[in-house]
Amino acid sequence: MSQIKTIATNRKARHDYFLYDTYEAGMVLTGTEIKSIRAGRVNLRDSYVAIRDGQAWLVNVHIAPYSAGSRENPDPRRDRKLLLHRCEIDRLQSAVQEKGLTIVPLRLYMKNNRAKVEIALARGKKLYDKRAAIEKKETQRRIEREIKAQQR
Repeated sequence: MSQIKTIATNRKARHDYFLYDTYEAGMVLTGTEIKSIRAGRVNLRDSYVAIRDGQAWLVNVHIAPYSAGSRENPDPRRDRKLLLHRCEIDRLQSAVQEKGLTIVPLRLYMKNNRAKVEIALARGKKLYDKRAAIEKKETQRRIEREIKAQQR
């Protein structure tokens, strides 16, 4: 039985993108970075996944320096290598090149004491798409409120 503890979520990704396929990836980290992650000192906003030289890299994720670490703490915004199967990397790379999609991290979590990141293929929303989504959400809330009021 695997225990999953969510550390950080990228709520802005669900607002700014249409999400398609999701993947689970491991990360290559240093010792002080994993301690900061366990402490929950991670920010996924404005981060993305880049594929360079056949490898997936997590770019622009801020993992705060560990306070009890030495002065050789790594750069908080350094690129971190993602651990994916070759076929997954190839699938992601072809989707990004052919269809104009991007890859965004959705959440970072601990699974069996290992840091994992959930990434998704995504297409950016236009402003009118965001407005439509907000309007749809508000009407759904209004309907639920009316149903709840009628049940009383």
